[in-house]
Amino acid sequence: MNLNETRISTDAEINASLRVSLLALFGGAAVWLVVGLALGVVASLTFHKPDMFANCSLLTYGRVAPAANDALLYGFCLPAALGVILWIFARLGQTPLALPIVPVVAANLWHLGVLTGLVGILVGETSGHIWLEFSRAASVLLFAAFLLIAMTAAATFGARRERELHPAHWFLFAALLWFPWIYSTANLLLATNAPVRGVVQPIIGWWFANNLVFVWLALVGVGTAFYLLPKIVERPLATTGYALFAFLTLIFFGAWCGIPAGAPVPAWLPTLSSLAGGLLIVPLIAIAIIVIKTIGGAKVSCSGGPFCFTKFGMVCFILSGLMYAAGACPKYSRVLEFTWFGPAQVQLQMLGFFAMIMFGAIYELLPRVMNAELPFPKLARLHFWVSIVGVSLFVIPLAIAGVEQGIKLQHANVALADVNASALMFFRISTIGQLILLLGSLLFALNIFVMTIRWKIALFKTALAAIKAPLPVSEVKA
Repeated sequence: MNLNETRISTDAEINASLRVSLLALFGGAAVWLVVGLALGVVASLTFHKPDMFANCSLLTYGRVAPAANDALLYGFCLPAALGVILWIFARLGQTPLALPIVPVVAANLWHLGVLTGLVGILVGETSGHIWLEFSRAASVLLFAAFLLIAMTAAATFGARRERELHPAHWFLFAALLWFPWIYSTANLLLATNAPVRGVVQPIIGWWFANNLVFVWLALVGVGTAFYLLPKIVERPLATTGYALFAFLTLIFFGAWCGIPAGAPVPAWLPTLSSLAGGLLIVPLIAIAIIVIKTIGGAKVSCSGGPFCFTKFGMVCFILSGLMYAAGACPKYSRVLEFTWFGPAQVQLQMLGFFAMIMFGAIYELLPRVMNAELPFPKLARLHFWVSIVGVSLFVIPLAIAGVEQGIKLQHANVALADVNASALMFFRISTIGQLILLLGSLLFALNIFVMTIRWKIALFKTALAAIKAPLPVSEVKA
């Protein structure tokens, strides 16, 4: 057997080991993406017609809004990220997935935990801490599921045949360690029967929200992009030294951010947080240089495929990081705090940056893992253009509304009702963007579900043919 035949056999073995796990993770992620965006639309409608759901306590804004955000983050972002991490570790290490049954069990535990948490939020059983609204039972399921998948990823990483580390390894392995640390710490200190009290409580809440929504998503998203872009353009990642510099500065400066400039805490905490937020520009510049040098001059057509998703996601990451740094600056935070500017930055981070990177990765890896083309490749390309329009209409009007609100709030003679009314037109445009994103999520889910159904049908036919096949007749020696 020659070298090429050995490589093909190895790739087939890797893909087969990943298939069931990735379908379990991505299938559930697609469902929760649709659910999260649908709940977000419902929450948005309460601003246009406040009495629309007045007779249904389950659909009040205080319940639907956190349920929508948690469905997007915990239901879509995390399982999609874990599936992509498993695939990248197996591909870079040129080794099959270790303990392949464990991620399948963990994926089902994870989706059960998300379901339990969302039901708890909608019926009013929530901790009240942002991004920690899930009940204790749901949090335990999520934590256990993450540890199981992280154990599989670590075992795959340790069994790799290709020993040289790629920059993607640094970001993704750090993410596997980062989430259990911040999630367990926040739950133990805020969501137990004896939580911390006083000024420490909001500090921990801000620290956790920042490390989860900004740092963790950045680690996984940038690490995935650093793997995908060189692979697609067929050239090595430019300036590996910059990649290491960006990795170290991102986790060092990013971990100190999150405390608002006007927070009622000791003055040195928001000052340090603002300084770290300003210094985040350093890793942003380094990452931008790496991306530009890697894809600059590459003759790869951008027709709505994985390359387009990844490029657009990285552009959104830079913009989101700049918005985050601006919000951390005391001069601007006095204007932007308590407005729609903050939610605009969070949604750009989740849907503009992270979700687009995950879409590109899934559209790149799924046909390889399944050994079949996407059922509807034109819908995948349409999904890209729909997502661009949806993200733009969702985030840009929200950011403008936030600036408009902030400027008016500086004038004491402007009534609060007039401040809110000034943002209503922008908010209506933002709702249209949410509806367009919901349409894109349906296109994404359709490709995954049809591919899954086709694979199950083919598997059933193969098993049925094996059952019906005649038994081999052994030769009788004379």
